[in-house]
Amino acid sequence: MEIEKQRGISVATSVMGFNYGDYKINILDTPGHQDFAEDTYRTLTAVDSVIIVVDVAKGVEQQTRKLMEVCRMRNTPVIIFVNKLDREGRDPFDILDELESELKIAVRPLSWPINIGAKFKGVYNIYEHSLDLFTPNKQRVSERVEIDDVNDPRIDEAVGEDDAAKLREDLELIEGVYPEFEKEEYLKGKLAPVFFGSALNTFGVKELLDCFVEIAPSPRPVQAEERLVKPEEDQFTGFVFKIHANMDPNHRSCIAFVKVCSGKFERNVYYKHVRSDKQLRFSAPTAFMAQKKDIVDEAYPGDIVGIPDTGNFKIGDTLTSGETIHFKGLPSFSPEMFKYIENTDPMKSKQLEKGIQQLMDEGVAQLFINQFNGRKLIGTVGQLQFEVIQFRLLHEYGAQCRWEPISLYKACWIESDDPAALEAFKKRKHQFMAVDREGRDVFLADSNYVLQMAQQDFPKLRFHFTSEF
Repeated sequence: MEIEKQRGISVATSVMGFNYGDYKINILDTPGHQDFAEDTYRTLTAVDSVIIVVDVAKGVEQQTRKLMEVCRMRNTPVIIFVNKLDREGRDPFDILDELESELKIAVRPLSWPINIGAKFKGVYNIYEHSLDLFTPNKQRVSERVEIDDVNDPRIDEAVGEDDAAKLREDLELIEGVYPEFEKEEYLKGKLAPVFFGSALNTFGVKELLDCFVEIAPSPRPVQAEERLVKPEEDQFTGFVFKIHANMDPNHRSCIAFVKVCSGKFERNVYYKHVRSDKQLRFSAPTAFMAQKKDIVDEAYPGDIVGIPDTGNFKIGDTLTSGETIHFKGLPSFSPEMFKYIENTDPMKSKQLEKGIQQLMDEGVAQLFINQFNGRKLIGTVGQLQFEVIQFRLLHEYGAQCRWEPISLYKACWIESDDPAALEAFKKRKHQFMAVDREGRDVFLADSNYVLQMAQQDFPKLRFHFTSEF
């Protein structure tokens, strides 16, 4: 995306697939910035394992802690890659201590760096007992030295006696302090193998991938509301976990990303869209590799398929060969920041409407209509989201908007089994009532005190801070 090129950060999850040896790997690359947390959490519902990238200088960042909490909730297996070893950073043992204490998971290094920063010489692969020497060159893979074990004299020749002695000391300490690597513990999400390298120089990445294809799980069973769906079943099932607006700005096209859970997905075959109870057929399903997209004829469990969307899909929708099942809803969190959105160019109001509609479909921000004044209110998790929405509306839809601040504490969805109690609440709080895009009632509390008093005064109402799609 244009804004990603300009700012050098990712603002949306990107989807890629590639072949590595005899394996097909599907990557869902999530934004690292905390303002895009919701996109990340939702993506985690579609993955079978996670690779967390940690900067050797910065260590564990706030977003990584939150992401790890979601992994723990789902017992998702985690591998950690400590990056940027060719730059000055912290001691590898300090990083391991921080990973254990901050991410609350046992760690076990499977590779170990020889120095860091300007003196960085390479990585010893503990898992395979081999040595890779570092050459700062993005175009070619560095030299590999074949060795028998850590006491091989070829290590001294390659990195010098002092560094070889330090490496042996470090490895002895690792064997004494850290538990043996057990694949079962990793698959339960209790033990994280740690690799070191420099991704920009594609150094240390091969060791990570070689180990990843050996230990990471194949597609796992997915829990639906009705039953557990197993990947080896014959009948196709899948769910939409992401919608991306304006994939091709020339055609205003939206793409719904479907994770295949079981069976085989085929092009031009009718599938049941469970929410609408309609049969839909897809003539141009796509798979992605970076900028390139190819039409796919078939896809299997674990694959991610991009389906052109003309407004049929919502996040969380299920597609099946005919069975009526619902995959558990993907949560939408209560926004923390709110602004009114105003059109600054009346000639482009149609484009603005279309842009808001498609960008809200992505699920990274939420639209509320204030029932008191009829104005549109956008809620997000962070400030950067507003800038991204404004930029995309202008550059992708040609619509200009401005933001008007409003001081709110929380938006919460309200419901009650007693219609009279709900009506009484809406009358009393009519200035602070809104509806979301589904027409559900939302209470806009302007302070924590007001929210607590509302919960106290109206015991028959239920206040929700997440909504299921």
